[in-house]
Amino acid sequence: MNRYIALQKIVELGSFTKAADVLGYTQPAISQMISSLERELSIKLLYRSRYGIHLTLEGERLFPSIKKTVAGYQAMLEISKEIKGLNSGTIRIGTISSISCHWLPGLIKQFQEVYPNVQFVLHQGDYTSIPEWVRTGEADFGFVNPDAIPGVKTRFIKTGELRAVLPVNHPLAETKYITLDKLAKEPFLLLEEGALSEPLEAFKQAGLEPNVRLCVHDDYSILSMIESGLGVSILPELVLRKTNYLVAILPIKPILTRKIGLIMKDKNSMPIASKYFIDFLFEHIADLP
Repeated sequence: MNRYIALQKIVELGSFTKAADVLGYTQPAISQMISSLERELSIKLLYRSRYGIHLTLEGERLFPSIKKTVAGYQAMLEISKEIKGLNSGTIRIGTISSISCHWLPGLIKQFQEVYPNVQFVLHQGDYTSIPEWVRTGEADFGFVNPDAIPGVKTRFIKTGELRAVLPVNHPLAETKYITLDKLAKEPFLLLEEGALSEPLEAFKQAGLEPNVRLCVHDDYSILSMIESGLGVSILPELVLRKTNYLVAILPIKPILTRKIGLIMKDKNSMPIASKYFIDFLFEHIADLP
């Protein structure tokens, strides 16, 4: 099983040396593991190029099964830990950056005061990648906007407002609020969130076409670009907490909101530590900004 884990880590990091460092092996040892696996399967799995390490065509066909095998093995280990009790365990969460910054630190700290030996692995992504991680078992559960995955069962948590963000010297920065038709006329910096963009959906519902100049996957990069005067944007109010960027933040009329919910693995296959943490989360909803 260690050979499969090594292969997955090599593909993730694009390097034998980096994978060896992370997994605690020497570089020759991890090379021998992959050679042994290739001999067993009678298939060349990896090739080197000047851009790094890549899967062969045959390796690409096998890799999804290898990932499932590793996930199944890790699930087995989690079950064995459950049998021993919640003295250990790993909670794997798919999350968006605003939740990582403003919800999870406090929740994790409080949870670990009760269960100090439970570990957390956070996979930061978007409304497309997070459901896929839950489906494949890379995450036990994840935070998404339920509207991004219609037809998929989710558990609603909270609704939050969206705000307009402008450079501080923008002519509209001193107004009490801003409307979508005014934002649509400005160079717009779009937060790329995968399957659903709340701002684009709002513009569409209003019959407007924004002047999108740039798509960025990181909301704090967008804030830096707005600070530099590259354009305006619409971001969740949660993102704008504790920010030191010199930007103007305005309410939007009519009010725009986004929903946050939880997508989960089947409870029967979920590690006990994750079940406990989900229950803990919903017990503390009132404390979440």
